Amino acid sequence: MKLSIAIAVLMLVFAAHTEAQEAEKNIEEHFATFGNQMKELTDDLTVKSKDIIEKIGDSEFVTKTRTWFTEQFDKMKAKIDETFP
Repeated sequence: MKLSIAIAVLMLVFAAHTEAQEAEKNIEEHFATFGNQMKELTDDLTVKSKDIIEKIGDSEFVTKTRTWFTEQFDKMKAKIDETFP
């Protein structure tokens, strides 16, 4: 009976050791994983940055400021046209 328990324990140790070796990554796999993580991060940052820029561009303050500058430019252009026909 002791022999069968010893064999079973050895089989479990061998299986655990084999799984541990398969789980270890080499340097190439680490770099590939790192590259994929960086790509996902930059894609996410790109989307978030675009959303923020769109929100800023659509804000009431920016719209009012843009309208004010357009009106002032049109007034200045009309004044120049009156002064220098």
